[in-house]
Amino acid sequence: MTSPVTKPDPSYVRIFDTTLRDGEQSPGATMTSEEKLEVARALSRLGVDVIEAGFPSASPDDFDAVRAIAQTIGNDVPQGRIATEPPVICGLARATEKDIRTAYEAVSVAKHPRIHTFLATSPIHREHKLKMTKEQVVTRAREMVTLARSLCADIEFSPEDAGRTEPEFLYEVLTAVVEAGATTLNIPDTVGYTVPEEFGALIAGIIQNVKGVEGVTVSVHCHNDLGLASANALAGIRNGARQAEVTINGIGERAGNTSLEEIVMALHTRAPLYGLRTGIDTTQLTRTSRLVSLRTGMVVQPNKAVVGANAFAHEAGIHQDGMLKHAQTYEIMTPESVGASKTLLVLGKHSGRHAFGVRLRELGHALEGEALEAAFLRFKVLADKKKRITDADLEALAASEVGRAREYFSLEAVQVTCGSNGMPTATVKLRGPSGENIVQAAVGTGPVHAVFTAIDEIVKAPSELIEYSINAVTEGIDALGHASVRLRAAANDGRVNPQHGAGGTQVFHGNAADSDVIVASTKAYLAAQNRLLAMLGTYEKAESPEATARASAN
Repeated sequence: MTSPVTKPDPSYVRIFDTTLRDGEQSPGATMTSEEKLEVARALSRLGVDVIEAGFPSASPDDFDAVRAIAQTIGNDVPQGRIATEPPVICGLARATEKDIRTAYEAVSVAKHPRIHTFLATSPIHREHKLKMTKEQVVTRAREMVTLARSLCADIEFSPEDAGRTEPEFLYEVLTAVVEAGATTLNIPDTVGYTVPEEFGALIAGIIQNVKGVEGVTVSVHCHNDLGLASANALAGIRNGARQAEVTINGIGERAGNTSLEEIVMALHTRAPLYGLRTGIDTTQLTRTSRLVSLRTGMVVQPNKAVVGANAFAHEAGIHQDGMLKHAQTYEIMTPESVGASKTLLVLGKHSGRHAFGVRLRELGHALEGEALEAAFLRFKVLADKKKRITDADLEALAASEVGRAREYFSLEAVQVTCGSNGMPTATVKLRGPSGENIVQAAVGTGPVHAVFTAIDEIVKAPSELIEYSINAVTEGIDALGHASVRLRAAANDGRVNPQHGAGGTQVFHGNAADSDVIVASTKAYLAAQNRLLAMLGTYEKAESPEATARASAN
Protein backbone atom coordinates (compact mmCIF):
# COMPACT_ATOMS: atom_id res chain seq x y z
CA MET A 1 0.00 0.00 0.00
CA THR A 2 1.39 3.38 -1.01
CA SER A 3 0.94 6.58 1.01
CA PRO A 4 -2.77 7.50 0.95
CA VAL A 5 -2.09 11.17 0.18
CA THR A 6 0.28 10.68 -2.74
CA LYS A 7 -0.27 9.31 -6.20
CA PRO A 8 0.41 5.52 -6.17
CA ASP A 9 2.98 3.64 -8.20
CA PRO A 10 1.71 3.65 -11.84
CA SER A 11 1.53 -0.16 -11.75
CA TYR A 12 -0.60 -0.25 -8.57
CA VAL A 13 -4.40 0.06 -8.44
CA ARG A 14 -5.85 1.04 -5.09
CA ILE A 15 -8.97 -0.83 -4.05
CA PHE A 16 -11.50 1.47 -2.38
CA ASP A 17 -14.27 -0.65 -0.87
CA THR A 18 -17.66 0.97 -0.30
CA THR A 19 -19.59 -2.12 0.78
CA LEU A 20 -20.34 -0.50 4.14
CA ARG A 21 -21.61 2.72 2.54
CA ASP A 22 -22.89 2.35 -1.02
CA GLY A 23 -23.41 -1.39 -0.62
CA GLU A 24 -25.44 -0.96 2.55
CA GLN A 25 -27.80 1.36 0.68
CA SER A 26 -29.25 -1.71 -1.06
CA PRO A 27 -32.85 -2.15 0.20
CA GLY A 28 -32.75 -4.55 3.13
CA ALA A 29 -28.95 -4.65 3.41
CA THR A 30 -28.72 -2.52 6.55
CA MET A 31 -26.27 -3.94 9.09
CA THR A 32 -25.89 -3.48 12.82
CA SER A 33 -22.78 -1.73 14.14
CA GLU A 34 -21.34 -5.06 15.26
CA GLU A 35 -21.90 -6.55 11.81
CA LYS A 36 -20.23 -3.55 10.16
CA LEU A 37 -17.19 -4.02 12.39
CA GLU A 38 -17.00 -7.68 11.43
CA VAL A 39 -17.19 -6.87 7.71
CA ALA A 40 -14.64 -4.05 8.07
CA ARG A 41 -12.25 -6.46 9.79
CA ALA A 42 -12.68 -8.92 6.92
CA LEU A 43 -12.08 -6.16 4.35
CA SER A 44 -8.87 -5.14 6.10
CA ARG A 45 -7.68 -8.74 6.19
CA LEU A 46 -8.59 -9.04 2.50
CA GLY A 47 -6.17 -6.20 1.81
CA VAL A 48 -8.34 -3.31 0.64
CA ASP A 49 -6.54 0.04 0.65
CA VAL A 50 -9.50 2.23 1.60
CA ILE A 51 -12.66 1.33 3.53
CA GLU A 52 -15.54 3.77 3.09
CA ALA A 53 -17.10 3.02 6.45
CA GLY A 54 -20.32 4.96 6.00
CA PHE A 55 -22.09 8.30 5.81
CA PRO A 56 -21.60 9.80 9.31
CA SER A 57 -24.23 12.53 8.89
CA ALA A 58 -26.93 10.04 7.89
CA SER A 59 -27.75 9.11 11.50
CA PRO A 60 -26.20 8.95 14.98
CA ASP A 61 -25.90 5.17 14.57
CA ASP A 62 -24.02 5.55 11.29
CA PHE A 63 -21.69 8.08 12.93
CA ASP A 64 -20.99 5.71 15.82
CA ALA A 65 -20.33 2.80 13.44
CA VAL A 66 -17.89 4.82 11.32
CA ARG A 67 -16.05 6.08 14.39
CA ALA A 68 -15.83 2.57 15.86
CA ILE A 69 -14.37 1.26 12.60
CA ALA A 70 -11.92 4.16 12.46
CA GLN A 71 -10.84 3.56 16.05
CA THR A 72 -10.36 -0.20 15.74
CA ILE A 73 -9.84 -1.28 12.13
CA GLY A 74 -8.17 2.03 11.25
CA ASN A 75 -5.40 1.48 13.78
CA ASP A 76 -4.81 -2.24 13.42
CA VAL A 77 -2.95 -4.46 10.96
CA PRO A 78 -4.69 -7.86 11.23
CA GLN A 79 -2.83 -11.11 10.84
CA GLY A 80 -2.76 -12.08 7.18
CA ARG A 81 -3.03 -8.56 5.78
CA ILE A 82 -0.44 -8.09 3.03
CA ALA A 83 0.04 -4.37 3.66
CA THR A 84 2.00 -3.34 6.74
CA GLU A 85 -0.23 -0.32 7.38
CA PRO A 86 -3.92 -0.31 8.41
CA PRO A 87 -6.38 0.71 5.69
CA VAL A 88 -7.49 4.29 5.11
CA ILE A 89 -10.87 4.84 6.79
CA CYS A 90 -13.11 7.12 4.78
CA GLY A 91 -16.34 8.93 5.62
CA LEU A 92 -18.74 10.30 3.01
CA ALA A 93 -19.99 13.89 3.23
CA ARG A 94 -22.19 16.09 1.11
CA ALA A 95 -20.62 19.37 0.11
CA THR A 96 -21.83 21.15 3.24
CA GLU A 97 -19.89 22.39 6.23
CA LYS A 98 -21.91 20.31 8.71
CA ASP A 99 -21.43 17.06 6.79
CA ILE A 100 -17.71 17.62 6.31
CA ARG A 101 -17.04 18.44 9.95
CA THR A 102 -19.14 15.47 11.08
CA ALA A 103 -17.31 13.13 8.71
CA TYR A 104 -13.93 14.31 9.99
CA GLU A 105 -14.99 13.88 13.59
CA ALA A 106 -15.95 10.28 12.82
CA VAL A 107 -12.79 9.26 10.92
CA SER A 108 -10.20 11.44 12.67
CA VAL A 109 -9.32 8.71 15.18
CA ALA A 110 -7.97 6.47 12.39
CA LYS A 111 -4.28 6.43 11.55
CA HIS A 112 -5.12 7.29 7.94
CA PRO A 113 -8.42 9.24 7.81
CA ARG A 114 -10.05 10.43 4.58
CA ILE A 115 -12.97 12.75 3.86
CA HIS A 116 -14.92 11.97 0.70
CA THR A 117 -17.15 14.85 -0.37
CA PHE A 118 -19.35 15.05 -3.44
CA LEU A 119 -21.43 17.51 -5.44
CA ALA A 120 -23.54 16.85 -8.53
CA THR A 121 -22.33 18.38 -11.79
CA SER A 122 -24.59 17.09 -14.60
CA PRO A 123 -27.18 19.41 -16.22
CA ILE A 124 -30.11 17.34 -14.99
CA HIS A 125 -28.83 17.36 -11.39
CA ARG A 126 -27.90 21.06 -11.47
CA GLU A 127 -31.30 22.06 -12.77
CA HIS A 128 -33.68 19.71 -10.95
CA LYS A 129 -31.89 18.72 -7.73
CA LEU A 130 -29.44 21.46 -6.81
CA LYS A 131 -31.06 24.36 -8.65
CA MET A 132 -27.57 25.86 -9.02
CA THR A 133 -25.71 27.47 -11.89
CA LYS A 134 -22.37 26.20 -13.16
CA GLU A 135 -20.61 29.05 -11.38
CA GLN A 136 -22.32 28.21 -8.10
CA VAL A 137 -21.33 24.54 -8.40
CA VAL A 138 -17.67 25.44 -8.99
CA THR A 139 -17.68 27.87 -6.06
CA ARG A 140 -19.32 25.39 -3.68
CA ALA A 141 -16.97 22.57 -4.67
CA ARG A 142 -13.88 24.76 -4.20
CA GLU A 143 -15.05 26.09 -0.81
CA MET A 144 -15.98 22.71 0.62
CA VAL A 145 -12.78 20.99 -0.51
CA THR A 146 -10.82 23.88 1.00
CA LEU A 147 -12.67 23.36 4.29
CA ALA A 148 -12.11 19.61 4.20
CA ARG A 149 -8.41 20.05 3.47
CA SER A 150 -8.07 22.37 6.46
CA LEU A 151 -9.18 19.43 8.61
CA CYS A 152 -7.63 16.42 6.90
CA ALA A 153 -4.69 15.78 4.57
CA ASP A 154 -6.48 13.14 2.49
CA ILE A 155 -9.46 14.50 0.54
CA GLU A 156 -11.47 12.78 -2.16
CA PHE A 157 -13.90 14.69 -4.37
CA SER A 158 -16.62 13.19 -6.57
CA PRO A 159 -18.57 15.11 -9.23
CA GLU A 160 -21.82 13.17 -8.93
CA ASP A 161 -23.26 11.98 -12.26
CA ALA A 162 -19.96 12.71 -14.01
CA GLY A 163 -20.96 10.32 -16.80
CA ARG A 164 -23.65 12.77 -17.94
CA THR A 165 -21.70 15.98 -17.28
CA GLU A 166 -20.37 18.18 -20.09
CA PRO A 167 -16.64 17.30 -20.32
CA GLU A 168 -15.43 20.92 -20.43
CA PHE A 169 -17.41 21.80 -17.31
CA LEU A 170 -16.19 18.65 -15.59
CA TYR A 171 -12.58 19.68 -16.27
CA GLU A 172 -13.32 23.11 -14.78
CA VAL A 173 -14.78 21.68 -11.55
CA LEU A 174 -11.99 19.14 -11.13
CA THR A 175 -9.28 21.75 -11.73
CA ALA A 176 -10.86 23.92 -9.03
CA VAL A 177 -10.90 21.15 -6.42
CA VAL A 178 -7.33 20.08 -7.21
CA GLU A 179 -6.24 23.68 -6.61
CA ALA A 180 -8.21 23.59 -3.33
CA GLY A 181 -6.33 20.52 -2.12
CA ALA A 182 -8.15 17.38 -3.29
CA THR A 183 -5.83 14.36 -3.38
CA THR A 184 -8.19 11.95 -5.19
CA LEU A 185 -10.57 12.72 -8.05
CA ASN A 186 -13.29 10.09 -8.13
CA ILE A 187 -15.29 9.92 -11.36
CA PRO A 188 -18.69 8.29 -10.77
CA ASP A 189 -20.98 6.89 -13.42
CA THR A 190 -23.71 7.40 -10.84
CA VAL A 191 -26.61 6.01 -12.86
CA GLY A 192 -24.74 3.38 -14.88
CA TYR A 193 -25.39 5.25 -18.12
CA THR A 194 -22.07 5.08 -19.96
CA VAL A 195 -20.51 2.29 -22.03
CA PRO A 196 -16.84 1.23 -21.81
CA GLU A 197 -15.50 3.19 -24.80
CA GLU A 198 -17.29 6.31 -23.57
CA PHE A 199 -16.21 6.01 -19.95
CA GLY A 200 -12.62 5.19 -20.91
CA ALA A 201 -12.52 8.29 -23.09
CA LEU A 202 -13.92 10.36 -20.20
CA ILE A 203 -11.05 9.27 -17.93
CA ALA A 204 -8.50 9.90 -20.67
CA GLY A 205 -9.92 13.38 -21.22
CA ILE A 206 -9.68 14.20 -17.52
CA ILE A 207 -6.04 13.13 -17.36
CA GLN A 208 -5.26 15.23 -20.43
CA ASN A 209 -7.21 18.37 -19.52
CA VAL A 210 -7.40 18.85 -15.73
CA LYS A 211 -4.65 21.11 -14.43
CA GLY A 212 -2.63 19.53 -11.64
CA VAL A 213 -4.04 16.04 -12.26
CA GLU A 214 -0.52 14.62 -12.45
CA GLY A 215 -0.22 15.06 -8.67
CA VAL A 216 -3.46 13.32 -7.67
CA THR A 217 -5.07 9.89 -8.01
CA VAL A 218 -7.89 9.45 -10.51
CA SER A 219 -10.55 6.99 -9.36
CA VAL A 220 -13.53 5.24 -10.96
CA HIS A 221 -16.91 4.49 -9.38
CA CYS A 222 -19.33 2.70 -11.69
CA HIS A 223 -22.89 1.43 -11.30
CA ASN A 224 -24.33 -1.62 -12.97
CA ASP A 225 -27.66 -0.41 -14.39
CA LEU A 226 -26.72 -1.69 -17.88
CA GLY A 227 -24.60 -4.57 -16.59
CA LEU A 228 -21.41 -2.70 -17.53
CA ALA A 229 -19.99 -1.60 -14.17
CA SER A 230 -16.93 -3.87 -14.23
CA ALA A 231 -16.30 -3.27 -17.95
CA ASN A 232 -16.53 0.50 -17.46
CA ALA A 233 -14.23 0.44 -14.43
CA LEU A 234 -11.63 -1.59 -16.33
CA ALA A 235 -11.88 0.83 -19.26
CA GLY A 236 -11.20 3.68 -16.85
CA ILE A 237 -8.22 1.84 -15.38
CA ARG A 238 -6.78 1.18 -18.85
CA ASN A 239 -6.98 4.91 -19.50
CA GLY A 240 -5.08 5.94 -16.37
CA ALA A 241 -7.32 5.60 -13.31
CA ARG A 242 -5.44 4.08 -10.38
CA GLN A 243 -8.20 3.63 -7.83
CA ALA A 244 -11.32 1.47 -8.26
CA GLU A 245 -14.35 1.99 -6.01
CA VAL A 246 -16.06 -1.37 -5.56
CA THR A 247 -18.26 -3.50 -3.32
CA ILE A 248 -18.15 -7.15 -2.31
CA ASN A 249 -20.54 -9.16 -4.53
CA GLY A 250 -21.28 -5.96 -6.46
CA ILE A 251 -24.06 -4.96 -4.03
CA GLY A 252 -25.33 -1.39 -4.05
CA GLU A 253 -28.24 0.81 -4.99
CA ARG A 254 -30.51 -0.32 -7.84
CA ALA A 255 -28.53 -2.86 -9.93
CA GLY A 256 -25.44 -2.51 -7.74
CA ASN A 257 -21.84 -1.33 -7.99
CA THR A 258 -18.66 -2.58 -9.59
CA SER A 259 -17.79 -5.95 -8.06
CA LEU A 260 -14.51 -6.04 -6.11
CA GLU A 261 -13.83 -9.66 -6.93
CA GLU A 262 -14.38 -9.12 -10.67
CA ILE A 263 -11.98 -6.17 -10.91
CA VAL A 264 -9.31 -7.81 -8.78
CA MET A 265 -9.42 -11.12 -10.64
CA ALA A 266 -9.54 -9.43 -14.05
CA LEU A 267 -6.31 -7.57 -13.21
CA HIS A 268 -4.83 -10.72 -11.67
CA THR A 269 -5.83 -13.18 -14.40
CA ARG A 270 -5.01 -10.81 -17.27
CA ALA A 271 -1.83 -9.40 -15.73
CA PRO A 272 0.11 -9.60 -19.02
CA LEU A 273 -2.55 -7.41 -20.66
CA TYR A 274 -2.94 -4.79 -17.93
CA GLY A 275 0.48 -4.88 -16.29
CA LEU A 276 -1.17 -3.82 -13.03
CA ARG A 277 -1.43 -5.20 -9.50
CA THR A 278 -3.47 -4.74 -6.32
CA GLY A 279 -2.80 -5.48 -2.65
CA ILE A 280 -5.68 -7.95 -2.38
CA ASP A 281 -5.21 -11.45 -0.99
CA THR A 282 -7.32 -13.22 -3.61
CA THR A 283 -7.55 -16.43 -1.56
CA GLN A 284 -9.94 -14.62 0.80
CA LEU A 285 -12.43 -13.49 -1.85
CA THR A 286 -14.91 -16.35 -1.47
CA ARG A 287 -14.84 -16.20 2.33
CA THR A 288 -15.46 -12.45 2.36
CA SER A 289 -18.21 -12.82 -0.23
CA ARG A 290 -20.04 -15.33 1.96
CA LEU A 291 -19.70 -13.13 5.04
CA VAL A 292 -21.16 -10.08 3.29
CA SER A 293 -23.99 -12.19 1.86
CA LEU A 294 -24.87 -13.46 5.33
CA ARG A 295 -24.64 -10.07 6.98
CA THR A 296 -26.69 -8.19 4.38
CA GLY A 297 -29.15 -10.89 3.41
CA MET A 298 -28.21 -10.30 -0.24
CA VAL A 299 -27.99 -13.75 -1.81
CA VAL A 300 -25.20 -14.30 -4.35
CA GLN A 301 -26.57 -15.62 -7.63
CA PRO A 302 -25.16 -19.09 -8.47
CA ASN A 303 -23.70 -17.89 -11.80
CA LYS A 304 -22.02 -14.84 -10.25
CA ALA A 305 -18.48 -14.41 -11.60
CA VAL A 306 -15.62 -15.52 -9.33
CA VAL A 307 -17.62 -16.20 -6.14
CA GLY A 308 -20.89 -17.78 -7.34
CA ALA A 309 -21.70 -21.39 -6.42
CA ASN A 310 -21.38 -22.39 -10.08
CA ALA A 311 -18.23 -20.37 -10.84
CA PHE A 312 -16.15 -23.56 -10.84
CA ALA A 313 -18.88 -26.12 -11.55
CA HIS A 314 -18.86 -28.14 -14.78
CA GLU A 315 -21.85 -30.24 -15.83
CA ALA A 316 -21.64 -30.49 -19.61
CA GLY A 317 -19.95 -33.72 -20.73
CA ILE A 318 -17.60 -31.92 -23.12
CA HIS A 319 -16.48 -29.59 -20.31
CA GLN A 320 -16.02 -32.42 -17.86
CA ASP A 321 -13.94 -34.35 -20.36
CA GLY A 322 -11.74 -31.32 -20.96
CA MET A 323 -11.33 -30.65 -17.23
CA LEU A 324 -10.23 -34.24 -16.62
CA LYS A 325 -7.56 -33.87 -19.28
CA HIS A 326 -6.37 -30.39 -18.28
CA ALA A 327 -8.02 -27.92 -15.87
CA GLN A 328 -7.16 -24.88 -17.98
CA THR A 329 -9.31 -26.13 -20.85
CA TYR A 330 -12.32 -24.57 -19.12
CA GLU A 331 -10.98 -22.71 -16.06
CA ILE A 332 -9.05 -19.46 -16.41
CA MET A 333 -8.41 -19.36 -12.65
CA THR A 334 -8.28 -22.06 -10.01
CA PRO A 335 -10.82 -22.38 -7.20
CA GLU A 336 -7.92 -22.22 -4.74
CA SER A 337 -6.83 -18.83 -6.10
CA VAL A 338 -10.06 -17.26 -4.82
CA GLY A 339 -10.40 -19.45 -1.71
CA ALA A 340 -13.17 -21.59 -3.18
CA SER A 341 -11.62 -24.99 -2.49
CA LYS A 342 -13.81 -27.28 -0.40
CA THR A 343 -11.67 -27.80 2.66
CA LEU A 344 -13.17 -30.30 5.08
CA LEU A 345 -12.52 -29.77 8.77
CA VAL A 346 -12.10 -32.77 11.06
CA LEU A 347 -14.08 -31.46 14.02
CA GLY A 348 -16.66 -33.52 15.81
CA LYS A 349 -18.52 -34.07 19.05
CA HIS A 350 -15.27 -34.71 20.92
CA SER A 351 -13.67 -31.42 19.83
CA GLY A 352 -13.06 -28.79 22.49
CA ARG A 353 -13.98 -25.14 22.78
CA HIS A 354 -10.41 -24.00 22.11
CA ALA A 355 -10.04 -25.87 18.82
CA PHE A 356 -13.49 -24.66 17.80
CA GLY A 357 -12.63 -21.03 18.55
CA VAL A 358 -9.26 -21.24 16.78
CA ARG A 359 -10.84 -22.61 13.61
CA LEU A 360 -13.50 -19.90 13.65
CA ARG A 361 -10.78 -17.25 13.87
CA GLU A 362 -8.99 -18.88 10.94
CA LEU A 363 -12.25 -18.60 9.01
CA GLY A 364 -12.53 -14.91 9.90
CA HIS A 365 -15.06 -15.10 12.76
CA ALA A 366 -13.45 -13.80 15.95
CA LEU A 367 -16.19 -14.79 18.39
CA GLU A 368 -15.64 -14.20 22.08
CA GLY A 369 -17.51 -14.52 25.35
CA GLU A 370 -21.21 -15.35 25.18
CA ALA A 371 -21.27 -15.41 21.37
CA LEU A 372 -18.50 -18.04 21.27
CA GLU A 373 -20.18 -20.08 23.99
CA ALA A 374 -23.53 -20.02 22.19
CA ALA A 375 -21.95 -21.01 18.88
CA PHE A 376 -19.98 -23.81 20.57
CA LEU A 377 -23.09 -25.26 22.21
CA ARG A 378 -24.90 -25.24 18.87
CA PHE A 379 -21.83 -26.89 17.30
CA LYS A 380 -21.96 -29.73 19.86
CA VAL A 381 -25.65 -30.29 19.12
CA LEU A 382 -24.95 -30.35 15.39
CA ALA A 383 -21.96 -32.68 15.85
CA ASP A 384 -24.26 -35.22 17.49
CA LYS A 385 -26.45 -35.21 14.38
CA LYS A 386 -23.86 -35.00 11.58
CA LYS A 387 -21.00 -37.36 10.84
CA ARG A 388 -18.95 -34.67 9.10
CA ILE A 389 -18.64 -31.00 10.09
CA THR A 390 -17.33 -28.71 7.35
CA ASP A 391 -16.04 -25.14 7.32
CA ALA A 392 -19.31 -24.07 5.71
CA ASP A 393 -21.22 -25.52 8.68
CA LEU A 394 -18.98 -23.60 11.08
CA GLU A 395 -19.40 -20.33 9.18
CA ALA A 396 -23.16 -20.75 9.27
CA LEU A 397 -23.07 -21.33 13.04
CA ALA A 398 -20.85 -18.30 13.59
CA ALA A 399 -23.03 -16.13 11.38
CA SER A 400 -26.01 -16.81 13.62
CA GLU A 401 -24.18 -15.45 16.68
CA VAL A 402 -22.62 -12.23 15.34
CA GLY A 403 -24.39 -8.93 14.94
CA ARG A 404 -27.79 -10.03 16.10
CA ALA A 405 -30.39 -7.35 16.42
CA ARG A 406 -31.72 -6.93 19.92
CA GLU A 407 -34.01 -9.87 20.69
CA TYR A 408 -37.36 -8.48 21.82
CA PHE A 409 -38.83 -11.90 20.99
CA SER A 410 -36.81 -15.13 21.08
CA LEU A 411 -37.79 -18.65 20.11
CA GLU A 412 -38.54 -21.09 22.90
CA ALA A 413 -40.20 -23.84 20.85
CA VAL A 414 -41.94 -24.50 17.55
CA GLN A 415 -44.11 -27.44 16.50
CA VAL A 416 -45.71 -28.01 13.09
CA THR A 417 -48.20 -30.48 11.68
CA CYS A 418 -48.52 -30.89 7.92
CA GLY A 419 -48.99 -33.41 5.16
CA SER A 420 -51.05 -34.22 2.09
CA ASN A 421 -54.29 -34.27 4.09
CA GLY A 422 -55.47 -31.65 6.52
CA MET A 423 -54.41 -28.06 7.13
CA PRO A 424 -50.77 -27.20 8.00
CA THR A 425 -50.74 -25.99 11.59
CA ALA A 426 -47.98 -24.44 13.67
CA THR A 427 -47.68 -23.74 17.38
CA VAL A 428 -45.02 -21.25 18.40
CA LYS A 429 -43.75 -20.44 21.89
CA LEU A 430 -41.82 -17.17 22.17
CA ARG A 431 -40.19 -15.37 25.08
CA GLY A 432 -41.45 -11.78 25.02
CA PRO A 433 -39.72 -8.48 25.78
CA SER A 434 -40.67 -8.65 29.47
CA GLY A 435 -39.55 -12.25 29.86
CA GLU A 436 -43.01 -13.76 29.57
CA ASN A 437 -43.72 -16.89 27.52
CA ILE A 438 -46.34 -16.47 24.79
CA VAL A 439 -47.90 -19.40 22.91
CA GLN A 440 -49.79 -18.98 19.65
CA ALA A 441 -51.16 -21.45 17.08
CA ALA A 442 -52.01 -20.67 13.46
CA VAL A 443 -53.03 -22.34 10.22
CA GLY A 444 -51.29 -21.65 6.92
CA THR A 445 -50.93 -22.81 3.33
CA GLY A 446 -47.79 -24.67 4.42
CA PRO A 447 -45.76 -25.23 7.60
CA VAL A 448 -43.55 -22.15 7.16
CA HIS A 449 -46.54 -19.93 6.36
CA ALA A 450 -48.27 -21.24 9.47
CA VAL A 451 -45.20 -20.49 11.62
CA PHE A 452 -44.88 -16.96 10.24
CA THR A 453 -48.59 -16.32 10.78
CA ALA A 454 -48.35 -17.44 14.41
CA ILE A 455 -45.37 -15.12 14.95
CA ASP A 456 -47.27 -12.22 13.37
CA GLU A 457 -50.13 -12.80 15.81
CA ILE A 458 -47.71 -12.46 18.72
CA VAL A 459 -45.41 -9.68 17.52
CA LYS A 460 -48.04 -7.55 15.75
CA ALA A 461 -45.42 -5.56 13.84
CA PRO A 462 -46.49 -3.59 10.72
CA SER A 463 -44.71 -5.77 8.17
CA GLU A 464 -45.09 -7.68 4.91
CA LEU A 465 -42.96 -10.67 3.83
CA ILE A 466 -41.31 -9.99 0.47
CA GLU A 467 -38.72 -12.76 0.18
CA TYR A 468 -38.04 -16.12 1.78
CA SER A 469 -35.41 -18.66 0.77
CA ILE A 470 -33.97 -21.83 2.22
CA ASN A 471 -30.89 -23.65 0.99
CA ALA A 472 -28.46 -26.31 2.13
CA VAL A 473 -25.18 -25.01 3.51
CA THR A 474 -23.40 -28.24 2.63
CA GLU A 475 -24.07 -31.39 0.63
CA GLY A 476 -25.72 -34.53 1.90
CA ILE A 477 -28.94 -35.60 3.55
CA ASP A 478 -27.76 -34.19 6.89
CA ALA A 479 -26.92 -30.76 5.46
CA LEU A 480 -27.36 -27.69 7.61
CA GLY A 481 -30.23 -25.54 6.33
CA HIS A 482 -29.75 -21.79 5.93
CA ALA A 483 -32.87 -19.62 5.86
CA SER A 484 -33.01 -16.03 4.67
CA VAL A 485 -35.97 -13.69 5.13
CA ARG A 486 -36.64 -10.17 3.90
CA LEU A 487 -39.69 -8.25 5.02
CA ARG A 488 -40.98 -4.79 4.30
CA ALA A 489 -42.17 -2.38 6.98
CA ALA A 490 -45.74 -1.26 6.42
CA ALA A 491 -45.78 1.98 4.46
CA ASN A 492 -48.67 3.43 6.47
CA ASP A 493 -46.74 3.42 9.72
CA GLY A 494 -45.49 6.96 10.32
CA ARG A 495 -42.49 5.73 12.33
CA VAL A 496 -40.89 3.93 9.38
CA ASN A 497 -37.79 5.56 7.96
CA PRO A 498 -38.02 5.41 4.13
CA GLN A 499 -34.31 6.12 3.57
CA HIS A 500 -33.27 2.62 2.44
CA GLY A 501 -36.49 1.13 1.17
CA ALA A 502 -38.09 0.92 -2.24
CA GLY A 503 -41.52 2.42 -2.70
CA GLY A 504 -41.26 4.53 0.44
CA THR A 505 -40.82 1.60 2.85
CA GLN A 506 -37.87 0.08 4.65
CA VAL A 507 -36.71 -3.51 4.22
CA PHE A 508 -35.31 -5.69 7.01
CA HIS A 509 -33.51 -9.02 6.69
CA GLY A 510 -32.87 -11.98 8.94
CA ASN A 511 -30.96 -15.22 8.50
CA ALA A 512 -30.37 -18.34 10.54
CA ALA A 513 -28.97 -21.84 10.18
CA ASP A 514 -30.17 -25.06 11.77
CA SER A 515 -30.30 -28.75 10.97
CA ASP A 516 -34.12 -28.36 11.04
CA VAL A 517 -35.26 -26.06 8.22
CA ILE A 518 -38.45 -25.10 10.09
CA VAL A 519 -36.41 -23.95 13.07
CA ALA A 520 -33.99 -22.08 10.78
CA SER A 521 -36.91 -20.38 9.03
CA THR A 522 -38.52 -19.42 12.35
CA LYS A 523 -35.30 -17.91 13.71
CA ALA A 524 -34.66 -16.01 10.47
CA TYR A 525 -38.17 -14.52 10.49
CA LEU A 526 -37.81 -13.53 14.15
CA ALA A 527 -34.45 -11.90 13.43
CA ALA A 528 -36.05 -9.73 10.72
CA GLN A 529 -38.98 -8.86 13.00
CA ASN A 530 -36.60 -7.89 15.82
CA ARG A 531 -34.75 -5.54 13.45
CA LEU A 532 -38.04 -3.89 12.59
CA LEU A 533 -39.03 -3.57 16.24
CA ALA A 534 -35.64 -2.06 17.09
CA MET A 535 -36.21 0.66 14.50
CA LEU A 536 -39.77 1.32 15.70
CA GLY A 537 -38.72 1.45 19.36
CA THR A 538 -41.97 -0.29 20.28
CA TYR A 539 -40.62 -2.18 23.27
CA GLU A 540 -38.10 0.27 24.73
CA LYS A 541 -40.14 0.32 27.93
CA ALA A 542 -39.15 -3.30 28.45
CA GLU A 543 -35.78 -2.05 29.69
CA SER A 544 -37.33 -0.70 32.89
CA PRO A 545 -36.09 -2.18 36.21
CA GLU A 546 -39.50 -3.82 36.72
CA ALA A 547 -39.33 -5.54 33.32
CA THR A 548 -35.77 -6.68 33.96
CA ALA A 549 -36.81 -8.15 37.32
CA ARG A 550 -39.71 -10.02 35.70
CA ALA A 551 -37.40 -11.41 33.01
CA SER A 552 -34.94 -12.62 35.65
CA ALA A 553 -37.73 -14.28 37.62
CA ASN A 554 -38.82 -16.21 34.57
